[in-house]
Amino acid sequence: MSLCEGVLRILEEQAGVQNYSRVRRVTLEIGMLSTAVPESIEMCFGAVTRGTLADGAALEIVRTPGEAWCKKCAASVPVKERYTPCPRCGGFDLELRAGDGLRIKELEVD
Repeated sequence: MSLCEGVLRILEEQAGVQNYSRVRRVTLEIGMLSTAVPESIEMCFGAVTRGTLADGAALEIVRTPGEAWCKKCAASVPVKERYTPCPRCGGFDLELRAGDGLRIKELEVD
């Protein structure tokens, strides 16, 4: 619920900055390693936005893969879960680079 409330706050702030009065569609990008649960966000989005500038807006969720920098391989490697070894060398000296965030990717507004 709080993630959806945060998204709504951003939409309302940007409405003042970008001069729009209605949100028709929101595309959220959610990393595969994020703790955000897409099904929960889909369920809460309609309740949180009811009676706001985003009331009735379509919600699209795009999942993005995890990626880390392996210091031993000196390369970016795909990561499916946190705290798993490098798929190339089996080492654990990984620096997470992508796939753990949530962001508003696109908006369709009036």
